[in-house]
Amino acid sequence: MTEVCFNGVIVGTVKNAEEFSNNLKKLRRNNQLTNKLNVHYDKKADSLQVLTEAGRARRPLIIVENGKSKLNDELIEKLKSRALKWNDLVKLGVIEYLDAEEEEDSYIALNEKDLNEKHTHLEIINAGILGSQAGLAPFSNHNSTGRVMLAAKMITQGLGIYTTNFNLRIDSDVSIMHYPQKPVVDTMIYKNVKYDSHPIGQNVVIAIMTNEGYNMDDAIVLNKDSVGLGLFRSTFFKPYICEELRYSGEKDEITRLPDPDKGVSRLRGMEEDYAKLEDDGIIYPEAKIHPNSVLVGKVSPPRFLMGTEEFRMEMREKNDSSIACEREDGKVDSVILTETEDGNKFVNIRIRQARIPEIGDKFATRHGQKGVIGMLVPKKDMPFTSTGVYPDIIFSPHSIPSRMTVGQLIEIIGGKVGALGGRNVDGTIFSSESEKDLRTQLHELGFRENGSETLYDGKTGRMLNVRIFIGNVYYMRLKYMVSNKYHMRTRGPVQLLTRQPTEGRSKDGGLRLGEMEKDVLVAHGAALLLKERFDSDKEIMPVCSKCGMISYINYYRNKGVCSICGEDAPVTFIEMSYAFKLLLDELKSLCIYPKLNIKYKD
Repeated sequence: MTEVCFNGVIVGTVKNAEEFSNNLKKLRRNNQLTNKLNVHYDKKADSLQVLTEAGRARRPLIIVENGKSKLNDELIEKLKSRALKWNDLVKLGVIEYLDAEEEEDSYIALNEKDLNEKHTHLEIINAGILGSQAGLAPFSNHNSTGRVMLAAKMITQGLGIYTTNFNLRIDSDVSIMHYPQKPVVDTMIYKNVKYDSHPIGQNVVIAIMTNEGYNMDDAIVLNKDSVGLGLFRSTFFKPYICEELRYSGEKDEITRLPDPDKGVSRLRGMEEDYAKLEDDGIIYPEAKIHPNSVLVGKVSPPRFLMGTEEFRMEMREKNDSSIACEREDGKVDSVILTETEDGNKFVNIRIRQARIPEIGDKFATRHGQKGVIGMLVPKKDMPFTSTGVYPDIIFSPHSIPSRMTVGQLIEIIGGKVGALGGRNVDGTIFSSESEKDLRTQLHELGFRENGSETLYDGKTGRMLNVRIFIGNVYYMRLKYMVSNKYHMRTRGPVQLLTRQPTEGRSKDGGLRLGEMEKDVLVAHGAALLLKERFDSDKEIMPVCSKCGMISYINYYRNKGVCSICGEDAPVTFIEMSYAFKLLLDELKSLCIYPKLNIKYKD
């Protein structure tokens, strides 16, 4: 007997599981069961799964019986004349939706000419095996599987115009590219997702060659003059919000300029941080700001403040709880004043920042070839072709063989053909324009059929003794920019418990030195640098040299005091980490005696 599970719950058993499974499929195709039902028989586990749950990824396929597709010429003609619709095909049992479970029981053909008696389904289109994201990558049948999956991920991270009403919205951490372009080499999916209205990249001239080591390890070399003309330029938007909260006892928060003369202790000592606030305590639109500029001045009752700095602060009637920008240099794009549901004053401020490509910004092609800018080179130092074409990007040739992204090489040839011929090249998987045709067309346009050209060194003017593969490719600027990632610190805040630096860029945290970094400094012999790096929580503690316990000094009587030995204990000052002192305290709380053996050096 085979167990039958309905949505993961065992509901009974059947004798012939395969016959039962086939009967369920027939009932579904005859509309006697819901078309949202899927069934899968696992022979190894001897278990039959029946699923109707929401949230399953399902895709449509044409049903095949006795080696023939059920979508015949008569039905196709009715579809063309609009006598039938998609849902009618599902009701007629011509098309059905399979999920990941039932797909395991299916044998699916890519093309109708490949059908035989064993096939159960037929793809509606060849590109149906890919999702909407992976379908945007051209010539992906020439790439390795891992790169196609990576490309699908990269396409979601590209900058473009995510919505046309971005000026009327307040979205968190978004960017708008100034000059997005639709690709020269596209696929059938581009037309279906209406990609022309929201492109996320630009067509660039790319040369595959090394450039003095600046494009090693996936880095790319970018033409500085192209960036000056607007290549990959974007604007970054970031919102800040502030709400006047009301508390019991008639103690409310007020948005106004914090005034030290009226008993308000300012969080920020620099007067210029508050310089852009108007009389109502709110910054004005188009104001130029710098890091730590105050956007909204707010005064709050002191008992609602928290943190180490406020913990040490003396109590006053009102304290500063202003909203300040973090690390952005830019301008105030918009200031919106409104009210919440509770009637509290609500301020929404959006910061605008120009983002010009710089060293460390991330870029990628639609083939999963990602990399950061290694160097921005002036146009005069870039190599050029005999017709005076300068590449926008120099790409490392070492990134091609191991990744097996042959599709990118074909796209470069296709992009060259499309740019010279003024047309779009179809790169849809399994039905794209063939490499042979693209080579032939390139040769007819007056170029070498393999896409290579003779280049000249921009610095010396001499001809390079090797032909360089050069053409056009679609590049995306990804949302990961170095200005959002870089972090540095000298001195800064520490945790109250361990007295060690805080963690994370947002908290102005310290930079961790791990075991491997420690080994490097040890091997290098940089003992003082190593000591300095591990001194972030250095503490000089009085220790009783008799019993080895942490003690203290009575400075009024100038005597050492120990919890075990009492007064006049022999106290020695020992340098240690505060985290180690904390460990000793925790051991004592467990009734463990942590005795420190002190030895004096001669």
